[in-house]
Amino acid sequence: MAKSLSECIIKGDHAGAVAIVKDALDEGTSAKAILNDGLIAGMAVVGERFKRNEVYIPEVLISARAMKMAMEVLAPRLAEAGVEPIAKAVIGTVQGDLHDIGKNLVVMMLKGAGFEVIDIGVDARPPAFVNAVKTTGAQIVGLSALLTTTMPAMEGTIRAIKEACPDVKAIVGGAPVTADYARRIGADGYGADAASAVDVAKGLLS
Repeated sequence: MAKSLSECIIKGDHAGAVAIVKDALDEGTSAKAILNDGLIAGMAVVGERFKRNEVYIPEVLISARAMKMAMEVLAPRLAEAGVEPIAKAVIGTVQGDLHDIGKNLVVMMLKGAGFEVIDIGVDARPPAFVNAVKTTGAQIVGLSALLTTTMPAMEGTIRAIKEACPDVKAIVGGAPVTADYARRIGADGYGADAASAVDVAKGLLS
């Protein structure tokens, strides 16, 4: 089951993924095993291939769609079994910036890695990030910016988040953002791409 399900996710075969999940549940396979050994394992392969430039955004989106549709079948069983996400992450594009493709990709990759993601959208002001972290108890917050003119908003947002929720870990990313800039503005991590952002988030949890 696990190998076939992972392959469906990798290929973006949403119909196959849904069918395998339904069959596995009918056969008594645990929801947690289906999630970890099939769905998350498949998206992990996609993430690694994306980092190596072996697949590109369209392929990742197709795999994420397959993951999403399979999760719609699996989610009620996960809830019944009390399976918790590995962590909660709040993510948004900072104030003044309306770009969301990169953010959406990170959201999908985080979900594919077992995170619960609270997406607060674009042009998100510092209070929106703070409120989302406080109300959800998120351990990770991700800030995206695609414009050099909106990068400064990251620093003020991180400051507001850290003042309100000192334990939360902040990750930044976006085309003009660099690891050096991330360090200078007080971020805990920097994601060069969506797959790397997942690795950074996992690293900050441990």
